[in-house]
Amino acid sequence: MKTLYLDLVSGISGDMFLGAMLDLGVNRHELESALRGLGVTGYHLHVGRESRSGIVGTRFDVHLETDHSHDHPETDSAPAPAHEGHGGGHHSHEHAHGAEGHHHAEHRDFATIRQWIAGSALADWVKEKAIGVFARIAAAEGKIHGQPPEAVHFHEVGAVDSIVDIVGACAALDLLGRPRVLASPVVDGSGWVRCAHGRFPVPTPATLEILGARGVAVSQCDEPNELVTPTGAALLAEFVEDFGPLRGLRPERIGYGIGGRENRTRPNVLRAILGVAEGAGDSAHDWETDTVIVLETNLDDSTPELLAPVLEQVMAAGALDAACAPVLMKKGRPGVLLSVLARVADADSLTALLLRHTSAFGVRRSACERRKLRRELWSVSTPFGTVAVKVGWLDGEIVQAMPEFENCRRLADAEGVAVRTVYAAAQAGAWRLLQDRRPQKP
Repeated sequence: MKTLYLDLVSGISGDMFLGAMLDLGVNRHELESALRGLGVTGYHLHVGRESRSGIVGTRFDVHLETDHSHDHPETDSAPAPAHEGHGGGHHSHEHAHGAEGHHHAEHRDFATIRQWIAGSALADWVKEKAIGVFARIAAAEGKIHGQPPEAVHFHEVGAVDSIVDIVGACAALDLLGRPRVLASPVVDGSGWVRCAHGRFPVPTPATLEILGARGVAVSQCDEPNELVTPTGAALLAEFVEDFGPLRGLRPERIGYGIGGRENRTRPNVLRAILGVAEGAGDSAHDWETDTVIVLETNLDDSTPELLAPVLEQVMAAGALDAACAPVLMKKGRPGVLLSVLARVADADSLTALLLRHTSAFGVRRSACERRKLRRELWSVSTPFGTVAVKVGWLDGEIVQAMPEFENCRRLADAEGVAVRTVYAAAQAGAWRLLQDRRPQKP
């Protein structure tokens, strides 16, 4: 399958990632079209060719329409005002407020940004991934400042240019065909940065928390600048399956995302290599991947009446799935294994919920990699009405077609027929729709 390898010798930031994607061949106009689905105004994109240490690549920048400090970005005379300014003089978040037409800065908490993205006209996959990136940043900031993730107010990362960076990065990967993403080991610089809460040593607290929550190892080098920004760290945590040396990748295209400054010890570029991985089992399939957290606890003193509401509560709080299974515990006691599947950003809050609402004194936690079918949601016509059907693709073929059960039940109740009748009609309609979409043989 197609594989994207990110060479992090000079770290990563949101703008450098987008520069590398455009340098690989992502069409700028298609990217701008995708970003219009976000509903943000008051900015425009600047894309140009620049050189760092003799390497020519693509420099990406978001210009706010009330901001005149970027008229000559190639001079790089101004220092970075915030830790999202990887490369020197990139995004000036101190004057970014009020420049976009959708939300004002004082309302940019995670709950608002998530609702904003979810209600936008972006593609479903882009929505899911963009919210996932923001969730990782919110979880990190919440832990640092002692707040729940939903209440975290973003500063640098809440500015419109960084919102465009995050959503644009997800849209660029979508336009690239959603390749499997690998990366070299993470290397950050040293020294100090200025951010909304004062001066902090490199790596910054948010960057460390984001990478730590995903279990990513971090090393430092002697470059006296920040190399990995929180946005860059969140993109790595969300998309990269594995960190290590380049192995068995046949390069097809190579792109360079250019940072703003000239580094002292290394070229300030993000190298992205797009190719085909050979010899690896995963490379034979085009499934999607992510990392989830499994929360488990054994209970021998709870009743079904007490556990049923707990399952409802964890699902309402953002769990991906929850289940109970009978187990035989110590001393021959029958008990229950309560399992919850969670996003990385939600794991701590769901753990606290389990400790508060069950008799558990502890909750086990483990990180697991998932392999998922690429999904689409189709609307299928049946004799009973329109039904939403979740379709799963693997290696270019549909292998699952699952009607939304609640949708079928509502139609069945309205029409006075059995739910399985509506369900079967929806499945049959999905397969007919597939046949209609297949190209005709000559």
